Amino acid sequence: MLALGRGFLMICLTLTLLACQEDGPRASGETGGVPDPLAEQRAACERTGGRWGARSGGILFTCYRPSSDANQLCRASSDCESVCLARSRTCAPTTPFLGCHEILTENGGRATQCIN
Repeated sequence: MLALGRGFLMICLTLTLLACQEDGPRASGETGGVPDPLAEQRAACERTGGRWGARSGGILFTCYRPSSDANQLCRASSDCESVCLARSRTCAPTTPFLGCHEILTENGGRATQCIN
């Protein structure tokens, strides 16, 4: 009799769990009614020629834009829209230029700049 009671209990628990299941698979991209808070920013970025991507760590996102003076020769950061890279003496290809890089400052001196 105890085995029959356990069997009945297992069937009841299984039916209860099945009742909690969704009716079917969600459509691809559906977020259950919760809007993507970054969708508008991403669309604006891409509309203006930017590339939407993750920052270091993959948690934060930013709009990477090509610099108007990308890869042009420079002697100081004031020569560039973004920064002047010390090793190549060229303007950075994108803005923001994330990470740690040796740059030429406004007066042409070398410095390490880290942008996270």
